[in-house]
Amino acid sequence: MTSQPDSPQRLSFERDVRPMFREKDHDSMLKAFDLWSYSDVRAHQDAILARLRNGTMPCDGAWPPEHVAVFEHWMADGSAP
Repeated sequence: MTSQPDSPQRLSFERDVRPMFREKDHDSMLKAFDLWSYSDVRAHQDAILARLRNGTMPCDGAWPPEHVAVFEHWMADGSAP
């Protein structure tokens, strides 16, 4: 089964999610998990989303709502690499 040319492209970690995590975010969370690692983010996605939603991640200020929405959609779409 092939996708239709006008169907929306599925979100991916490497293209859509990882770039939203800055080096500063990556470095500050590295003791807990690696925000640039698909497997780490996938394993902790529920906790990450909860912190993104309540504005406690990243630690220096909340993500804009459209970034949180991208993360939510990526999760809802099956968390593709």
